[in-house]
Amino acid sequence: MFKKILIANRGEIACRVIKTARKMGIATVAVYSDADRGALHVRMADEAVHIGPPPANQSYIVIDKIMQAIRDTGAEAVHPGYGFLSENRLFAEALEKEGVAFIGPPASAIEAMGDKITSKKLAAETGVSTVPGHMGLIADADEAAKIAGQIGYPVMIKASAGGGGKGMRIAWNDAEAREGFQSSKNEAAASFGDDRIFIEKFVTQPRHIEIQVLADKHGNTLWLNERECSIQRRNQKVIEEAPSPFLDPETRRAMGEQACALARAVNYSSAGTVEFIVDGSRNFYFLEMNTRLQVEHPVTELITGIDLVEQMIRVANGEKLAFGQEDVGINGWAMESRLYAEDPYRGFLPSIGRLTRYRPPAEVPGKVRNDTGVFEGGEISMFYDPMIAKLCTWGETRAAAIEEMRGALDAFEVEGIGHNLPFLSAVMDHPKFTAGEMTTAFIAEEWPEGFEGVTLDDATLRKVAASAAAMHRVAEIRRARVSGRMDNHERKVGRDWVVTAQGARFDLTVDADHGGATVTFADGTAHRVASGWTPGGRLALLEVDGARLALKVEKIISGFRIRHRGADLRVHVRTPRQAALAALMPEKVPADTSKLLLCPMPGLVRSIAVAVGDEVQEGQALCTVEAMKMENVLRAERKGRVTKINAAPGASMAVDEVIMEFE
Repeated sequence: MFKKILIANRGEIACRVIKTARKMGIATVAVYSDADRGALHVRMADEAVHIGPPPANQSYIVIDKIMQAIRDTGAEAVHPGYGFLSENRLFAEALEKEGVAFIGPPASAIEAMGDKITSKKLAAETGVSTVPGHMGLIADADEAAKIAGQIGYPVMIKASAGGGGKGMRIAWNDAEAREGFQSSKNEAAASFGDDRIFIEKFVTQPRHIEIQVLADKHGNTLWLNERECSIQRRNQKVIEEAPSPFLDPETRRAMGEQACALARAVNYSSAGTVEFIVDGSRNFYFLEMNTRLQVEHPVTELITGIDLVEQMIRVANGEKLAFGQEDVGINGWAMESRLYAEDPYRGFLPSIGRLTRYRPPAEVPGKVRNDTGVFEGGEISMFYDPMIAKLCTWGETRAAAIEEMRGALDAFEVEGIGHNLPFLSAVMDHPKFTAGEMTTAFIAEEWPEGFEGVTLDDATLRKVAASAAAMHRVAEIRRARVSGRMDNHERKVGRDWVVTAQGARFDLTVDADHGGATVTFADGTAHRVASGWTPGGRLALLEVDGARLALKVEKIISGFRIRHRGADLRVHVRTPRQAALAALMPEKVPADTSKLLLCPMPGLVRSIAVAVGDEVQEGQALCTVEAMKMENVLRAERKGRVTKINAAPGASMAVDEVIMEFE
């Protein structure tokens, strides 16, 4: 077995590989850029080598720098993780030439499957069902529009060397095909150094289901069931699960056998994933083969008990698989939620900054797992993917896995940056998701105007109000005790309170004892609240009527900011007299920004599409801002005339910084 391996990656996947290597008694080497000098993967590894400036094209994807790090440390093998050099044929060949093992497939398989155009042709020749499309190279935007029209809209525009949602666009007409072609081409060049584009038919009502394959160098190829990845945003997966709630055993077997046939056709070894689009009639079509470890591999590990990273290492070491297809079963159900540094209230745009608070839920082996590459006090950089963590849960049934995920999300504390925890919680409670009735259009269909948070139902809102009243009473007693101005502080704190939240008002009384508090509403209904919460605590774990309730709590004047299950509430707790006076206060009117184009996220201005004096129409492209390897086109919200432009291409912008002004 290898004595030392280098991980040619960063973040949570580097940390994930280090954990398995440590378990196997293998020493590890991390590589890092200037931006990652204090990163978690650097701290965890036995050795670390600096490889350059923050941009990936000057550090993590520079083959020569990685090769030098290998030579300097004497690493015998390299695990590439996902992204970066994981599917780079030249990197695999360089390792082979150096006599260093690549913990991944042969370079020939990477070449055949890593190129989407070649892989689709090979899949068709192998007998794998494929989507109609144009697999040849496309010269320019006009040709892209012509080809798209011949295939028939809608079409998917994809980067040939793409992955992770980069370089992908859906076009419904010629204009979108032209614009999508150019954006995809730019993103592909920036992310992969390869700007080739192809176009295929976009299957409507699709589900994204993929098959995990595992093969050794001795002719053994297995499929380890499927993962459902249909909850996507901008073609990037957000929530995954294993198995799929949609497949029947016959379809699962057919997909698994086709995936293995394709792997054998390219003499594949190591872990890989064959991705399919499945329509409402369970017809499935080959999308691509990812010749690497997938981001969502933990859900497969949770239902099979197989450590995929360990198997990759053993295969690279020349070992035979120690189990056969008949040994691969499905034990229970697993969910994965991707926690991203992006603001769901701003159209999921990237967010960067310092993690002032980062408290994941406690991990429980086989039940709750959190793969992460960050820590409290660490910095989320604009240079890399916005993923913070992958939170995974397991249950004996799908419903149990979802319920476990709800509780884990409730207990996950993240502050300092925008993040998608509220959105993940909202999905877990959505009736279509809980019923397993989703397609890749789920997010666009259910939140067509964007995510604006969750409105709690009346029963849940009452429990939150009762909890807030009980917590406020505890805080008031503590304040009286600390000030020393009351001898009998508990008597001086009143029973009668008015709670306002989500536009509702609740008049109630709080009667406390040593076991908790009974909160009685004006209509006579009551809730029993028990909690060990102390003032200043940011996570309140309560029991309301014997059922667990987790609230994220932040003190505000006369109450709390409370976040729960996707809702973000300002809950005010006042005496009746205070409530009467508060009702007389005028509402603060937000500033008028309708004549300003504000930068919605930290990023780099790539291009300005208009000039001072131009008349612009609603929906017209104004500029392009790049953040975390993604291009974002900012458009006019209404008709107007440009009076001032405050930024030029190449400018670095902060959130809400004014890019241009209108009259």
